[in-house]
Amino acid sequence: MDTLPLEILALLFVVGSCAGFVDAVSGGGGLLALPALLWAGLDPVQALGTTKLQGTCGTLAASYNYVHKGYADLDSMVWSIALTLAGGVLGAVAVHWVNPSFLSTLIPFLLIIIAFYFWLYPRFGSLEASRRMGERAFALTFGLGIGFYDGFFGPGAGAFWATAYVGFLGYNLRQATAHTKVLNLVSNLSALAVFLIQGNILWSAGLVMGVGQLLGARLGSNLVISMGAKLVRPLIIAVSLAISLKLIVDNNPQAVAWLLRLF
Repeated sequence: MDTLPLEILALLFVVGSCAGFVDAVSGGGGLLALPALLWAGLDPVQALGTTKLQGTCGTLAASYNYVHKGYADLDSMVWSIALTLAGGVLGAVAVHWVNPSFLSTLIPFLLIIIAFYFWLYPRFGSLEASRRMGERAFALTFGLGIGFYDGFFGPGAGAFWATAYVGFLGYNLRQATAHTKVLNLVSNLSALAVFLIQGNILWSAGLVMGVGQLLGARLGSNLVISMGAKLVRPLIIAVSLAISLKLIVDNNPQAVAWLLRLF
């Protein structure tokens, strides 16, 4: 497939804009982008590669906005960036040796715990708090760990990053989201490089959605800067539950079909 009809590209632009907004705030825009590309007729591998292209445009725009306005400190992130990149590459390599399907059973429960924690403790991330570890220890633990997870499996990585920044470095949710986007950009670039080498990208769809991502990410990041936890918290809860539901449904199609028959 070399290109798509203009009306399909127009719809993908709208989806890209919405996905960029969600990604800039809480992560999880792939829940919108990937199904849209599959619906447009791309095969699964090409859809994944194209998703990485359009998603990288959005994380780049959001990251630049956060760094430019002083909410993400790149100097303090050198170790996190390096180890996230290393973890992402190791994760992408490990996929060829280990089946990641076992994570699709575990991850929904972890994301549900995160969602309920943010819901039950509304002050979590509202204000800055004391640090529980240094930058290098944080990078070694979470940069390598979440970077590996993002390269190996991926869903919910943004929620894991935000929770780690709030819980262990004492950031508020505005700062946590800003730093999360920079590290999402790092892991997206490493994955995108793999898909580029393999040639699994539909450029027309990826670039059109990428333009939409730029607009949505700009709007989303500006709203995070102005609203902070008021916007980020409910979206983290909603996206974490949505990802959990999708993984549970994907893993249990027969149980879902049985439940649907009851209604």
